[in-house]
Amino acid sequence: MQSVWESIGHFFESAVFVYGTVLLVIYALLAICSIIAVRQYAHRSSYHQNDTLLRSPLAPGLTVLAPAFNEGLTIIANVRSLLTLKYPRFEIIIINDGSTDDTLEQLITEFQLVPVDFAYQAKIQTKPVKKLYKSTNPAYARLMVIDKFNGKSKADAVNAGINAAAFDYFVCTDVDCILHPNTLLKLIRPVMNEPKKRVIAVGATLRLANSCDFDEGVIVRMRPPKELLPRFQEVEYIRAFVLGKMGWSLLNCVPNVSGGLGLFDKEVAIRCGGYDHQSFGEDMELMTRMVRYCYDNKIDYAIRYIPKTLCWTEGPSSVKIFMRQRTRWARGLAQLMYAHFSMFLNPRYGHMGLVIFPYNFFFELLAPIIEFSGIVFYIVSACLGLINWPTAIMLLIFVYAYSVMITTLAILWDQLTFRTYKTWREVALLCTTPFLEFLIYHPLIVLFSLRGYYYFLTGKKSTWGNMQRKGFKKNTAAA
Repeated sequence: MQSVWESIGHFFESAVFVYGTVLLVIYALLAICSIIAVRQYAHRSSYHQNDTLLRSPLAPGLTVLAPAFNEGLTIIANVRSLLTLKYPRFEIIIINDGSTDDTLEQLITEFQLVPVDFAYQAKIQTKPVKKLYKSTNPAYARLMVIDKFNGKSKADAVNAGINAAAFDYFVCTDVDCILHPNTLLKLIRPVMNEPKKRVIAVGATLRLANSCDFDEGVIVRMRPPKELLPRFQEVEYIRAFVLGKMGWSLLNCVPNVSGGLGLFDKEVAIRCGGYDHQSFGEDMELMTRMVRYCYDNKIDYAIRYIPKTLCWTEGPSSVKIFMRQRTRWARGLAQLMYAHFSMFLNPRYGHMGLVIFPYNFFFELLAPIIEFSGIVFYIVSACLGLINWPTAIMLLIFVYAYSVMITTLAILWDQLTFRTYKTWREVALLCTTPFLEFLIYHPLIVLFSLRGYYYFLTGKKSTWGNMQRKGFKKNTAAA
C-alpha cells in the first residue's frame, strides 16, 4: 500500500510542480504586460482632452443600463450619481425588474415620472414590459424607467434595456454601483482610438465602496475597507483588474468584462442573442458569445480594459453573503466551460480558443480542485510519514512569498500611477492584507468554488439572495 501511494505521490507532485511553475510564469508575464499596458494608458491619457470630446456633437451616443430589483435603500442616490455623468450624447435607462419594495414609487416621486408611449421593439425576448416612464422635468430628460415583470435574473432585465436603447453602444452597470463622472468619456476612448479593429467591449477597474465617502451619489474620498472581508476583496480586485486584466488587454485576450461596469457594441450583443438569463455568469457568457460571433463572421475585434478606477460597488461584508456570491460565480464558470467547450483549443477561435479558454479551464476552473486535492494528498502522506518536511516547508514559503509579492506589486503600481488613496498609511494597510489572504481568504474561495461546482453538477437551485446593503451615505468624518 505504501509503495503504491509513493508512486501516486511521485506522479502527483510532478504534475503539481509543472502546473505551479506554469502558473507562476503566467503571473510574471501578466505583471510585465500589465506594466506596459498601464504605462501606455497613462501616456495616452496625458494628451487626451476630455473637454474637447465633451463638447463634440460627433461623439458616439451611449445608453447606460442599470437593472434594479428591491433597491429602495440606495436607488435615489445611485440614479442621481448616474445623472452626474459627463458626456455630450447619452441616456440612462433604469429597469425596474418587478421590485416588491418601493423602488418604483421612489423613482416616480423623486424624478417626476409619468407613463409614456414608446416604440418598444423586443429584439431580445424578455419577460413582458408593463410601462415605460419619462420625466416631466427637463432636468431629467436623459432618464427613462422601464417597469417589467420579474425575470428572475439580471440578464433578463438588461436585455429589456438593450431593446429600448437608442444608441449603438450601451454601458451596463449595477444600480448599486457608483460611477466616476468621467466614466463615459473614459470608456469610449478605446473605441475611438482603435484604428483597425472593431472594439466590441471595454471594461474598467472596479473598487469596493464600503468605507469610501460619498455626497449625493458622488465619491468624494476613497478609502480602503475597514472590515477585513471587504478589504480582502479590495486587494483581490486590484490584483485581478490592474495586474490581470490589463495584462490580458495588451494581448487582446481579455477573458471577460465585469458585469459591474462594461461598455458593449449593441449590434454584436443583439446578434448573438443578448445576455443568457439561464446563466449564473451572464457577463462572462455574453463576452464569450460575442467573441464567438466575431470569429464566425470574420470580424476583426478587440476587447480593451482601462486601469483607472471608474466604478465603486458595495461588497459583501458577511461570510454568508460572500459565500452566495462566490458560489454563483464558480457555478457560472463551470456552466460556461460546459456550454462552450467546443471552443477549447480550437484554432478556429483564435485567442479565445487557444489562450483564454485553456487558461480559464486549467487555472480558473481546475485550480480549486487541484488545491483541495493537494491538501488531501499531503494530509494522507503526513499520516503515512512520507513527507519530506524541510522541502515541503520551503515550497510553501516560496509560494506564500510569491503570492504576497505579486499582490503587493499590483497595489503599489496602482498607487504610484493613479494616486488612488490619499495617504500612504492607507496603502500600507492594504499591503499588509496579502499576508493574511493566503491563510484566511483564499481557503474560503476554494471551498465556495467547490460548492459552486457541486451545485452545477447536481443542478441544485441557488440564487443571489438578499445582499442586505447598507447604502452609500455621506461621511461627515474628517478626511
